[in-house]
Amino acid sequence: MRCKFLTILNKNKKENMKDIQNLKDTRNVDIQKVGIKHIDVPLIIQRKNSSNQVVCAKARVSVSLPRDYKGTHMSRFVEVLNEWQHKNLLGVDIKGCLEKIIQNLDAESGELQFKFKYFLEKKSPVTKLSAQMAYDCTFEGRIDNDNYKFILGVQVPVTTLCPCSKEISDNGAHNQRAFITVKVSYDEDKHIWLEDLITMIESCASCPVYPLLKREDEKFVTEKAWDNPKFVEDVLRDVVVKLREHPVVNEFEVECEAFESIHNHSAWAYQQEKKDIAKVAK
Repeated sequence: MRCKFLTILNKNKKENMKDIQNLKDTRNVDIQKVGIKHIDVPLIIQRKNSSNQVVCAKARVSVSLPRDYKGTHMSRFVEVLNEWQHKNLLGVDIKGCLEKIIQNLDAESGELQFKFKYFLEKKSPVTKLSAQMAYDCTFEGRIDNDNYKFILGVQVPVTTLCPCSKEISDNGAHNQRAFITVKVSYDEDKHIWLEDLITMIESCASCPVYPLLKREDEKFVTEKAWDNPKFVEDVLRDVVVKLREHPVVNEFEVECEAFESIHNHSAWAYQQEKKDIAKVAK
């Protein structure tokens, strides 16, 4: 009898709790984005070879908040994210997760981003020894008035060798590690594998970067970069050309930053383009 009484008492307390977030706000400010960030979420990513890779992602999720509401319900973000951590993802699949977040929070727009390290087995060019290479990747989805946009992002480390340094020097040329960061957007019924995007990006550099190199491999990559000198401008243009020709990509951003080995600065280039879909279709 006592247990039943306490259950009823606790239920009444919960029902009588005031929902502060739903109180009316009088400052006349529509908030464009409000939510949570830096929350760790385990995700299952589908790989090109039909296997799966479990990654630890940093999530950032937000919705719009109308001027009449004092606040949003943070716990509802976490509840939906927990539901999706057990599902296999191709990237564009995060639309369903974002739709449920928007629905649960009675919002008109929302954004969801997962940042994670994606591992690929990579063989050294000569000795063919395998090791794991990590790439920083992002899945990002945006919904605004029922319009969905998905963005796939990856940052790829590469080597660049300076054409000017090679030209003016009797012996050698300065080379350095660089990062090529690419973000691509495409229709939700299409797909781009991370593996293919990474391979395409690496082909635009003086030479790829490898996780494991023996002496024979070091000789190969040094000579390959020497035979293929590129400014950051060259690297960026080569990536842009490939993305312009890609049959699936609608929009893209490319950023190339070379951490110059002999200069006290980085060399940097950036390009953003949106294809004319009607023109491409012709």
